[in-house]
Amino acid sequence: MKIVIVGDGKVGGTLAEQLSLEGHDITIIDNNAERRHSSSDILDIMSVTGNGATFSTQIEAGVDKADLLIAATSADEVNMMCCLVAKKAGAKHTIARVRNPEDAEELQLFRDDLGLSMAVNPELACATEMARLLRVPSAIKVDTFARGRAELLKIRLSGNSPLVNHTPQELSAKNYNVLIAAVERGEQNIYIPDGSFRFQTGDRLSIAAKPADAAKFLKRVGIAAEPIHNVMIVGGGRIAYYLVKQLLEFHINVKIIDSNLDRCRQLAELLPQATIIHGDGTDQQLLEEEGLVRMDAFLSMTGIDEENILLSLFAKRNSHAKIVTKINQPAFLSILDNIDLGSTFSPRYIAAESILRYVRGMQNSYGSKVETLYQIVGGKAEALEFRVCANSPLCGKQLMDLQFKKNLLICCINHQGKIIIPGGQDRIYPDDTVVVVTTNTGLGELEDILEKKRG
Repeated sequence: MKIVIVGDGKVGGTLAEQLSLEGHDITIIDNNAERRHSSSDILDIMSVTGNGATFSTQIEAGVDKADLLIAATSADEVNMMCCLVAKKAGAKHTIARVRNPEDAEELQLFRDDLGLSMAVNPELACATEMARLLRVPSAIKVDTFARGRAELLKIRLSGNSPLVNHTPQELSAKNYNVLIAAVERGEQNIYIPDGSFRFQTGDRLSIAAKPADAAKFLKRVGIAAEPIHNVMIVGGGRIAYYLVKQLLEFHINVKIIDSNLDRCRQLAELLPQATIIHGDGTDQQLLEEEGLVRMDAFLSMTGIDEENILLSLFAKRNSHAKIVTKINQPAFLSILDNIDLGSTFSPRYIAAESILRYVRGMQNSYGSKVETLYQIVGGKAEALEFRVCANSPLCGKQLMDLQFKKNLLICCINHQGKIIIPGGQDRIYPDDTVVVVTTNTGLGELEDILEKKRG
């Protein structure tokens, strides 16, 4: 597809990179010529310097022939104007990045008038994922499929874990009703494990299961954690606001520490049920005085990555809380993989995932049937949910009789609302949805998981 991206910042740059890798025709519009040239050279994509909200600049970028325009600048008003102009110019679909809570709420009233296909709020999406994780505190990350009926949880194996030195085949024999979909080992090693693969201390396992079965499995192997009741957050930005709104609905006690007095006053008005502390969140004495040792979860969400990392390290050393760290710079993510620091979140990647899922959905009109997409294991693998067509060559055949590509695993089948963690004798039927985990990124159709016959 031809896609025009306005704004070559964190979200726009991440999208351009991923969509370009998937073979789309990408053009970037940015008013910063130096930044634009850098992305253009690195990614080998077209670029235009100028104001993306003007008709002439959009025409120069080919918006009139575009399947999709994505407005990802830092200003909500500019993004909405970009989408309005793009629809007038002839773009088939438009997506706007909207960050301000007030704008996000009011946007629903004017979505049709603006011609918006989708609005993405990176901070809200990030907060929603954090809230989902805090409801399963023993996991590092939680993704959902089949409209919440199935989960993909990531856990880390400690030295005393009963899973160490065991194999997926041995787990299957114990009727845990879960499937190990992927294993991360060290910085670079990603495995789609077969039955004989042996787990090691420090491995990060992505586990597919129904929510109830996942909870039973974690409890049986001694990984389950107590429910979270008390949460401390350092940094009162937009993500914190969205997150706390969700946590309060579950009657979780929340304490926010922020150094900006005006922001503290705003949060106190917006979140009267939360405790708002005006102070320096990097002050170790303050953290201790505010009850760090009694917290079930600690989230470092300032605007500075280095601060967040150090805060999380301090909290891990001085409490038993679940640690969650917000990271903006992708360079830090690989470093943190080597530190048992709990869960890390990057708003830009979460926003990019949301848009990628929409793009894959657009391709359905051309035959692709991807319903849900998550980038997992740091973007090195994907978990995709496909809908099965009636004419699919996979229909009615036992999985053991099919020749799948290497580094690929079917980890879940949704058959008429029933979740199946498949074995070799299970079959796929029309209108099922199938979750596939693979390091072969860029799959467009379910049939792409099969090894192509030679000749």
